Amino acid sequence: MSSELVKCVVWDLDDTVWDGVLSEGSGVELRPGVRALIDALDQRGILQSIVSKNDEKAALAELERLGIRHYFLVPHVSWQPKSELVQDIAQRLNIGLDTVMFIDDSAFERAEVEFAHPQVRCVDAAEIADLLDRPELSRPVTEDGRTRRTMYLQAEERSEYEKSFAGPQIEFLRSLQMRLTVAVATPADLERAAELTERTHQLNTTGLTFSKAELRELMDRPDQTLLVARLEDRFGVYGTIGLTLVGRTAQEWRIRLFLMSCRVMGRNVGGAILRYLAQSAEAEQARLTADFKPTDVNRPMYTVYRLAGFKKTAAEGPAQVLEMAPGLQHGYPDYLELSLPSSS
Repeated sequence: MSSELVKCVVWDLDDTVWDGVLSEGSGVELRPGVRALIDALDQRGILQSIVSKNDEKAALAELERLGIRHYFLVPHVSWQPKSELVQDIAQRLNIGLDTVMFIDDSAFERAEVEFAHPQVRCVDAAEIADLLDRPELSRPVTEDGRTRRTMYLQAEERSEYEKSFAGPQIEFLRSLQMRLTVAVATPADLERAAELTERTHQLNTTGLTFSKAELRELMDRPDQTLLVARLEDRFGVYGTIGLTLVGRTAQEWRIRLFLMSCRVMGRNVGGAILRYLAQSAEAEQARLTADFKPTDVNRPMYTVYRLAGFKKTAAEGPAQVLEMAPGLQHGYPDYLELSLPSSS
């Protein structure tokens, strides 16, 4: 069983979200406590969806009547095997199956999903009273968390817009009207920053994770700089999408951790952040280096470093050491409006 935090809870409907079976026509009502559970998960930034064997139009209409339809992204109501529907939801939301929890009252349905996807956590609907106490769902409420569902909806709009855009990619990026903010982290940023280190694996250069307390300690050290990056565009806010930890001496700035949310892939946000660090280090007459620990999934971040001008050095250790070639004159992308710290 994976130790990953759960990113999405997928609910069955009949005798799970509501009491009764919709197709039997006798009327259904929400199970006691379910509305509060759904709302609490939403506040924690945990996405939710539906997998149900029902008539789609009737089921979605019932969710509307009960006032909870808006909580569920990409609901799947059909007669296909639930394992296939769960897999499709994970793909649509761009998350791993090992970050999915499936709740159903039917032992058969849970077994079918578990057989096909043993990494999915399958929970009996009779056992949801203590759901919020489960460690894989225990997550502090943050501003980014409260708006995560909205961000996913905006991402769908953005994706549909990109598919319909007929011009060159660079013109599409300009049309997004993106605004990137890079700032020194404050105490208010630490919950989200710690969450990012725990949730982000693909676009994480070293795989380091930090608790809120550890980040607070690092933030207070004069030889460490913790930066957060935020992005917004014409469709809305992406929230906090990047985290960079830099250890500094008079001679060298070393990027110990550099991670980005997969939501900003292809926007060259990472390159812009590295350009800012290169300029700042150069102004202090310091070398800019970076630790990089290759994994099966973080190759894109190595590409970001190389495109920014970093090269491998001969240094040996648990991580590769890359160094920014001096004197490069890379500019910032003209499709990004930038807000950067005035000093390091």
